Amino acid sequence: MKILVTGAAGFIGSHTTRKLLERGYEVVGLDNMNEYYDVTLKEARLARLTARPGFRFEKLDLADDAAMRALFAREKFQRVVHLAAQAGVRYSLQEPHTYVRSNVTGTLNVLEGCRHNGVEHLVYASTSSVYGANTNMPFSVHDPADHPLSLYASTKRANELMAHNYAALFKLPTTGLRFFTVYGPWGRPDMALFMFTRNILEGKPIDVFNHGHHRRDFTYVEDIAEGVVRASERIAQPDPAWRSDAPDPATSSAPWRLYNIGNNQPVQLMRYIEVIEECLGRKAQKNFLPMQLGDVPETFADIEDLVRDVGYRPATPIEVGVRAFVDWFCKYYGYKP
Repeated sequence: MKILVTGAAGFIGSHTTRKLLERGYEVVGLDNMNEYYDVTLKEARLARLTARPGFRFEKLDLADDAAMRALFAREKFQRVVHLAAQAGVRYSLQEPHTYVRSNVTGTLNVLEGCRHNGVEHLVYASTSSVYGANTNMPFSVHDPADHPLSLYASTKRANELMAHNYAALFKLPTTGLRFFTVYGPWGRPDMALFMFTRNILEGKPIDVFNHGHHRRDFTYVEDIAEGVVRASERIAQPDPAWRSDAPDPATSSAPWRLYNIGNNQPVQLMRYIEVIEECLGRKAQKNFLPMQLGDVPETFADIEDLVRDVGYRPATPIEVGVRAFVDWFCKYYGYKP
């Protein structure tokens, strides 16, 4: 089976691609290798994939309509795992047009490619950020997600709604996965764990927003990747119990599903920092700051639908996951903790 993975040189994309290859799939990886963060890190992730049999790479921009049409027509993918996106909540406040181009126009091109080329299942990345102003915990896919607090979240919510359009009109099976605070080896330099670890090792202060009162459902990247692969193998089906007079936001009469993928155990930000300190054997200098624009105080995933339908429950504790990241970081960048 041939699978397209968009964002294959990215953090989650590279881990997911590796798992698909280990399962014996043929994978075509797509990435535009943009300069939002260090391209050499993306190249290093990619090098680990190109050494494996069954993998081919296409450097391509999702928003390039003609190139995307040609790729889908030529390759005839059976499934698509769409993980490419302009990531980051804060950056979306500075560069909104970049997010619409990449996340909305890019996803439209993926949907069109799937529609016109007989793709049997599209799985795509969404985010816990879509819950926005909602404070009803844990976040449930059965609750509305109509009050996003950043343009990044808005573009991801738009992806979910666009996917429903294509599932309803063209019977394209789509599954959206809302990720919760992903961390782990080969992570992005703009993420908290990466910045905290580097600054602690270099003796620099770390910025602790919301005065450290955040709680996050930190989810290890290997758990996320496993959930993506398993979801891709379970083709979305219409919900026979769905009612138009009492619509369930998580399912549909179309072949369209939404799932949370989170560790289901929120952790205090200060505890997260403690674990980093323990792994490094050093204390952090903390610069306490108010909450940032577009941020939310807490995330907590209800994953019962994922467990019931996909048969998977993320379970890596932060003590294990952070240790794996720190070991990778020190080796990759040549630090001695």
